Amino acid sequence: MAHVSQEPSAAATTETVQVKVLPLLAVLLSGAFVAILSETILNVALNAIMSDFGVASSTAQWLVTGYMLVIGTLIPISAYFMQRFTTRQLFITAMSLFTLGTLIAGFSPVFAMLLVGRLTQAVGTALMIPLLTNVILAVIPIERRGAAMGMVGLVIMFAPAIGPTVSGIIVDSLSWRWLFYFITPISLLSLLFGVKVLRNIGETSRPKLDVVSFILSTLGFGGIVFGFSAAGKGDASFTDPLVYSTLLIGFASLCIFGWRQLKLETPLLDIRVFRYPMFLIGLIVVMLVMMTMFAMMLIMPIYMQGALLFTAVTAGLIMLPGGLLNGALSPVMGRLFDKFGPRPLLIPGTIILAAIVFSYRYTTPGVPVWLVIVQLAILMVAVAMIMMPTNTNGLNQLPARLYPHGTAIMNTLMQVAGAIGAALFISVMENGQKRYLANLGISEPTAEQTVEALIYGSQQSFSTGFFFACAAVVLSFFIKRSKQTQAE
Repeated sequence: MAHVSQEPSAAATTETVQVKVLPLLAVLLSGAFVAILSETILNVALNAIMSDFGVASSTAQWLVTGYMLVIGTLIPISAYFMQRFTTRQLFITAMSLFTLGTLIAGFSPVFAMLLVGRLTQAVGTALMIPLLTNVILAVIPIERRGAAMGMVGLVIMFAPAIGPTVSGIIVDSLSWRWLFYFITPISLLSLLFGVKVLRNIGETSRPKLDVVSFILSTLGFGGIVFGFSAAGKGDASFTDPLVYSTLLIGFASLCIFGWRQLKLETPLLDIRVFRYPMFLIGLIVVMLVMMTMFAMMLIMPIYMQGALLFTAVTAGLIMLPGGLLNGALSPVMGRLFDKFGPRPLLIPGTIILAAIVFSYRYTTPGVPVWLVIVQLAILMVAVAMIMMPTNTNGLNQLPARLYPHGTAIMNTLMQVAGAIGAALFISVMENGQKRYLANLGISEPTAEQTVEALIYGSQQSFSTGFFFACAAVVLSFFIKRSKQTQAE
């Protein structure tokens, strides 16, 4: 089994650690920022792309679904890459692929080439995200990891928060191609910066790549992400043969994959990380919160425009402050975690989350805009109190040799939770709408009845999110500050 670098000794001074680590983190964070920004920036531009290339919405959606699929299938094998290749090799490869994909997409003459560019971007993103987390675990002392992971939280939340706003401005003023022209120079600068200052962290080995495990992992995680993503699009459901057969293949492959990892001397993804209780409980909490947050992020724009009758611009601007606040508070929560541990943040954070999700049941037409902004802002503050402290605390318990595996599993299952949350809450909302109209015996609803059905369906979705949030509250009481397990 390969091993990563040992952590700096406790005797290392803060100044020394900062001098060594600051350029390294600056490079990785800049790369992660453009990669994550690219993940959400295209959503607003889909209509323009459909018009330019003359493709249907189901085809254009592959720009989003395909991106998620590549990330969902490649992150699980990132543990192998991080053991096999150096930090410089991985970063330069990731940013080169991302930059190449951005250029291909920006100058693509046909939709197929745009999709190729988009998938190439996704390969770079899939390598970049776990690399960043793993390097932090390797070089930052355990007592200071919260602040460093908080910076990761800032990047992860700030990029998607500004993405739709920036995208809307660019698409309205110029063309969707400028989304890629805008990202290209930032990506190139990050790549050149990395070539100049990045140093290798840890040691490499030559672990054997188990091809069967790779195939099972691809079928398993890819099938689950694709199945749930397809079920959440509105033109399909869990009863669709393609959806349930894909999910069945995905879950079956994942079960066989897990069994095989326990038999291998050098597993592709070491699932023994689940033996560490703080990692396991923390991972479940993170997934529950991800699904709850997705309920709000997906349902609320639909609800605001269809039931509260806000314009699309207003709905977008209402969502912006919460995302910015979450990003800004992530480093603060990280420092508080370093000082006080997870429980003083996690327990009140999950309670606030549950309370805010419950309050949406009473957010009905006529509610003032400022109240919706405050609700979303408090929601995202609660998420900031939960996500990074829980994530960091769980990874802290792992021995150093399992860092790449813990990072890969955490990032992969967050992607899976996002896909599950998207499908689940959209399905609950749509089924609630149908049930409301069916109970009234209405086959052709009026505009007013359609709004009433949307309110009912959305409230059903909010209730589901509330139950998930309550489960997170219960689990938060079982989490305590973890210490790193020594090498076994």
